[in-house]
This record gives sequence, C-alpha cells and structure tokens, in this order.
Amino acid sequence: MPTRYAGSPEERAALDAYIKLWRAAHAVEVAANRHLADHGLTVSQFGVIEALYHLGPLSQRQLADKILRSSGNLTMVIDNLERDGLVRRERNPQDRRVMNVFLTPEGEALVTRVLPDHVRGIRDVFGGLTPQELGQLAALTRKLGRGLGGVDEEMTASGGRRGGA
Repeated sequence: MPTRYAGSPEERAALDAYIKLWRAAHAVEVAANRHLADHGLTVSQFGVIEALYHLGPLSQRQLADKILRSSGNLTMVIDNLERDGLVRRERNPQDRRVMNVFLTPEGEALVTRVLPDHVRGIRDVFGGLTPQELGQLAALTRKLGRGLGGVDEEMTASGGRRGGA
C-alpha cells in the first residue's frame, strides 16, 4: 500500500520506498538472526565474535565501527561475552588507552559452529530472489549507501563491515 502522505509525488515515492526498505530490512534481520538465541547470542554478540573470527583482534572502537554499533552499547556486549568466556580484553601495549578484544578458543568454537547455519539462513532469506535480482538489490543498496556517505566495504555474514582493521 502506498503512503497516504499528501506531499509531492517525489516525496510520496521516497517515503513509500523508505517504508518498504525499512520493513524488508527488519523482516530480513529477524528471519536471518532468529537462530542466534538458540546459541545464547544476541545479534550484536554474534557480530563481535564473527568480526574477531574473520579479522583477528580489534580495539573496541574498531569493533563498534565494524558491526555498526555505538561504543557505549558495545562495552556491555563485550562485558557479557567476556563473562561467558568467549572473548578477552587486553590493553594495547603501544597505547594504554586502547583496549583490544581477542576471541578465545571457546569463542572460536562457537562461531565456527554457528556460522554455517547463519549463512544458510541468510541464503534462505534471499532464496525468493534470482541471482540477477540479488545483483540489482546489491547495486541499488550500495548506490544508496554511497550517496549518503556510507562505506562500500565487503560485509561479513552478520552484516558487520569487513575490511582493514
């Protein structure tokens, strides 16, 4: 159903596209991450351990940037992961103000166990689209993000940015 906003045709078209994009993104996130609770993980927790698994140790600031979360929220996420023995923190020897986060062997075992099902779930979420439609979706969302000053880096399976640390 198109928007009922009484603005210009351009405003209505933009608002309609925004609503559809937001609803689709929300539905995709819920469907793709539903299984994480079975492993006692939140989306943010999985994002942290997956980023560390793929990229190696990162500072808390780098992690916040990679998984698109605020550093304040991330502190609590890392506290909980550390409590559960999945990550550990160490001060950076070159800059004592910086705290680096490392994946523990238990964290690595968990992410290697969860990741294949996670990727399969994401594949299933997008199963209704043809390869060409997936390409179009990727191109359009990249164009939208770039136009807003977003970053164009490869994404990890959980949606966190993958790139140089």
